[in-house]
Amino acid sequence: MSKEDDDQSLEKLYAKIDIHNTGKVDLPTLIKAFEITDHPLKNSHNAIATLFKSLDSNQDDVIDFNEFKEYIQKAETQIKEGFRKLDADKDGKIITSEMKKYLQIGDKDLDDFKHFSKFLKTKNSEYITYDNWREFLLFVPRINGSRLRTAYEFLNNNEADLNSEGDVTVVNEFLKGVGFFLAGGLSGVVSRTCTAPFDRIKVFLIARTDLSSTLLHKKAELAQQHGKVPLEKIRSPIIKAATTLYRQGGLRAFYVGNGLNVMKVFPESAMKFGTFELMKRTLAKIEGVDDSSKLSKLSTYFAGGMGGVVSQFSVYPIDTLKYRVQCAQLDANLRGNQLLIATAKQMYKEGGLKLFYRGVFVGVAGIFPYAALDLGTFSAMKKWMINREAKKTGCSPDDVVLSNLIVLPMGAFSGSVGATVVYPINLLRTRLQAQGTYAHPHTYDGFRDVLVKTVQKEGYYGLFKGLVPNLAKVAPAVSLSYLMYENLKRLMGLE
Repeated sequence: MSKEDDDQSLEKLYAKIDIHNTGKVDLPTLIKAFEITDHPLKNSHNAIATLFKSLDSNQDDVIDFNEFKEYIQKAETQIKEGFRKLDADKDGKIITSEMKKYLQIGDKDLDDFKHFSKFLKTKNSEYITYDNWREFLLFVPRINGSRLRTAYEFLNNNEADLNSEGDVTVVNEFLKGVGFFLAGGLSGVVSRTCTAPFDRIKVFLIARTDLSSTLLHKKAELAQQHGKVPLEKIRSPIIKAATTLYRQGGLRAFYVGNGLNVMKVFPESAMKFGTFELMKRTLAKIEGVDDSSKLSKLSTYFAGGMGGVVSQFSVYPIDTLKYRVQCAQLDANLRGNQLLIATAKQMYKEGGLKLFYRGVFVGVAGIFPYAALDLGTFSAMKKWMINREAKKTGCSPDDVVLSNLIVLPMGAFSGSVGATVVYPINLLRTRLQAQGTYAHPHTYDGFRDVLVKTVQKEGYYGLFKGLVPNLAKVAPAVSLSYLMYENLKRLMGLE
């Protein structure tokens, strides 16, 4: 079809809604046009109001031909892509079973589905052609990424999630918000458990200012008797730390504190991702954009930083307790929950609740730039990759689903950048939390004191002690976390 023919076709289509032939269509006119054309959604003013908002791109409460043309071109691309996805055998037809599977229709919904499918199928036919599909969906609003699901909900009078203006209600927003928190929490638990040994080695290295106080020297003679290389000759502090941990408690030593870690990481990750999404939506309203994906980079990074601050503050007492448990003497009699309870009691006896928040301001100050860089960089990379893929395939960015093989390295990169930049702050915070323990007997007057003493004793290199195992943990942990989060969001219909 030539450009002239295409424009003529669009003009005829526009004439169907421009019933007064004024070149401008307001909402009452659009509602009347649906009644005149006997559109299936003619009785659903919520659906028409939602569609009107999509058509009125400049938000001047009228739809002119240019706005209409822009909407139709975008809608046709999305409709074509949707048809292609459902047409499993690529024969140019969609059978009802394929549509039922997509809509997840159960036995109790069969009558509703039969009523709905008659609007798409050719008379006395069991399949849907592309022309029928396009004609029906072209004037259906696209909510949560699917015109077909939107049409099904409206035609079966299931409009509980929309208000009179066609906006998603507070209840629906709340449920989606809970979904973000839940997806974030679960993704954090999986990633943290998989990488617990790296975290254990990192804490061990941060706490120890001198490995001569460990069991390394006690085991050296025994190692020589068995023909093994004495640990004193091993120069790598990472290998020394890993070997010491293994000899003190076997494989279980690498998971000391992981139960507490899981208790901590679920709310921490939930608060981080949930707050991030909430802040993006809030800032999108402030900036006047209709979608958080259109948010400016500065606001996206700020939202990420706030997500980190809220998550850090909410779980800080558990974080402090975890470090104290991990820095306890491993060959002591106490183990597991007994060690946990005893450590918590001892902490409370020493300094009350205040002790659980020791170093909290340093921690919050450090987590803001880390979370901002992590979440902000990942979001920016994701947006860039989606737009790049959309241009390459010629489809809408809304229909692009990034491969897990792309999400993994993006998560590793964003997490590593953030972790490296703020590592010195986290090291000093950890030493403030762990001071006075078996592994870190030193005590400090505050942040300045721990900074000065660390540099005096270990040099500026000491501020990055444990960075390598931390990055070895961060890269897979953040990758797994984002992988789980992105997939759970799709599974839960949050995008």
